[in-house]
Amino acid sequence: MEKIWIKNYPKGVPAEIDVNEYASVRDLFEESAAKYATRPSFTCMGKSISFGELDTLSAAFGAWLQGLGCKKGARIALMMPNVLQYPICLFGTLRAGCTVVNVNPLYTARELEHQLKDSGAEVLVCVENFAHIVAEVIGHTKVRQVVVTSIGELLGLKGILVDFVLRHVKKMVPKFSLPGSIRLSDALADGRRRSLERIALGHEDIAFLQYTGGTTGVAKGAMLVNRNIVANMLQARSWVAPMLDANRREVIITPLPLYHIFSLTANCLVFMSVGGENVLIPNPRDIPGFVKEMAKFRFTALTGVNTLFNALVNNADFAKLDFSSLRITLGGGMAVQEAVALKWKQVTGHPLIEAYGLTETSPAVTINPLDLPAYNGSIGLPIPSTELTLRDDAGNDVPLGQPGEICVRGPQVMAGYWQRPDETAKVMDKDGWFATGDIGVMDDRGFVRIVDRKKDMILVSGFNVYPNEIEGVLAGHPGILECAAIGVPDKKSGEAVKLFIVKKDPSLTAEAVMQFCRENLTGYKVPRDIEFRTDLPKSNVGKILRRELRDEAKKAAA
Repeated sequence: MEKIWIKNYPKGVPAEIDVNEYASVRDLFEESAAKYATRPSFTCMGKSISFGELDTLSAAFGAWLQGLGCKKGARIALMMPNVLQYPICLFGTLRAGCTVVNVNPLYTARELEHQLKDSGAEVLVCVENFAHIVAEVIGHTKVRQVVVTSIGELLGLKGILVDFVLRHVKKMVPKFSLPGSIRLSDALADGRRRSLERIALGHEDIAFLQYTGGTTGVAKGAMLVNRNIVANMLQARSWVAPMLDANRREVIITPLPLYHIFSLTANCLVFMSVGGENVLIPNPRDIPGFVKEMAKFRFTALTGVNTLFNALVNNADFAKLDFSSLRITLGGGMAVQEAVALKWKQVTGHPLIEAYGLTETSPAVTINPLDLPAYNGSIGLPIPSTELTLRDDAGNDVPLGQPGEICVRGPQVMAGYWQRPDETAKVMDKDGWFATGDIGVMDDRGFVRIVDRKKDMILVSGFNVYPNEIEGVLAGHPGILECAAIGVPDKKSGEAVKLFIVKKDPSLTAEAVMQFCRENLTGYKVPRDIEFRTDLPKSNVGKILRRELRDEAKKAAA
């Protein structure tokens, strides 16, 4: 296959990376920790920890895990927003030779129980704000130790005030009971009294079980081995390297949660590897507070999703910030809209660059040149050491300029889905090609443009929402006979969920359905609209035709 895109690479970006540069994510971290020991690594709510302090604290957490009896490959679940505790536990887990299972702290009890049981997690670290959800399900899982932390636990005196406000003023910490749980500070104190055993780690050892949905509606763990994560970090780093200055300390604003693969690789790992400082934003939904925090830093980079960028450019105080140090603004997770990109350039004086990737690809597949002068409507060029082709339904490559399913092969492509070889076989062939489910077109320069999604997946603010999961949950409602979920355009979130329902109980109301959804689904999966019908369109074998519902919704909106 001819990689026609390479000739259009930005100056200084190599065609290939050497994945053998590091044997594991741990080795990458330890190199950076030693090289940049005195620099700030992560900053949150006014508190910074240096690379040297992160080295010490993560070693303590890793030693504690080993003291607990966690062997190589043991799954450790981390359920936290962007707080300093996350990178400490993340790197501590990897240094202990264990596997990180990232958990969205906004999960409902049903979603959390599935992920903990499916992964077989032995230890769970969570912030106390969500401990009541953990308490509901922990007895049904194999988790043998829960570690609880508070938002302010590592913030010193300020943290005491923060926790008081969250617990007693804002009432954001519901009561919970987790007998046998311990505080993170106690685990770290215990770990400091131990020595961290250096476990042999290589490319094929699983670093992360990163959960994603699928056509079955059941969340699956993408096995991201050390080779995958190291490769994607090197691929992304080589792409941004021409924009970096060896004499300047990089400061990246990190509003997207680190448990999300985009932020994990692009922010946490890439910028850690160059000695950069990650400024963690625990609650990016608070735009005024977010902007106020940004004003404290001469930031050089920022990643986010379209909805976040849109909210920022529509905030009056954001336009007053100093953007003179900004070099990189990268949008992913969902399509960057032209209107938002144009407004971003107008307000900041810098382009908003779109990238594309998936959980299964660690995540980066394509990135636009960072020196792009203006929005171009594409998702960019395949990054170094990446093969990309477009295929028709029969699996044949399509000609340039013709639409086809984007298929990817490269060192960043996952090893497969955890304990689901049947699901793996649906998306990966024997030659290592991963079928993304997205329909794209490539031009003669190698730039790719997304034209549609083959799957029925709904993309809400950068998060994948799968109709089968929503429909499966609603099937348990006694008042519902049939239902179908589709995505509809939404100005704030890109897409939103719309439900079509055939009632079993004539007295069923939309509000009752909404309440049921809120109790069983994470917020971004809850429908925006509900439409009751007497029947739903079906194929000749009785399959509900979501496509027809989408077409009807488009016509109604036109």
